[in-house]
Amino acid sequence: MKKILIVDDDRDLVLALSIRLIASGYGVLSASDGAGAILAAAKGSPDLILLDIGIPGGNGIIVLNLLKDSPETASIPVVVLTGRNLAKVQDQILELGPVAFVQKPMATDELLALIQKHTGGGEQTAEAA
Repeated sequence: MKKILIVDDDRDLVLALSIRLIASGYGVLSASDGAGAILAAAKGSPDLILLDIGIPGGNGIIVLNLLKDSPETASIPVVVLTGRNLAKVQDQILELGPVAFVQKPMATDELLALIQKHTGGGEQTAEAA
């Protein structure tokens, strides 16, 4: 089963995404701040990270930089989530190598398609999802 790490301080968003991902055949890990994100990525070995830029305890840009600098997490694909003006933050983090940027609020179906593209999909078939 592919595992997705959701890093966001919005508990309602994390819960909603978790339910949708689990229903689509993924395992889910979550963290609500920078330190938790680094620890969960290192210990949980996720197949993809959904990383909000506006998290407490080290903003998402710092977290992304640390993830990409660490040999144990550098190869994990990261999808950056942001409620901020995407044009302003995109240049700042483009060099850190996220696989995609997603503007909040996001369409869950589009996010799932993006996750499937970068992980090879969940455990369920297309008909079941």
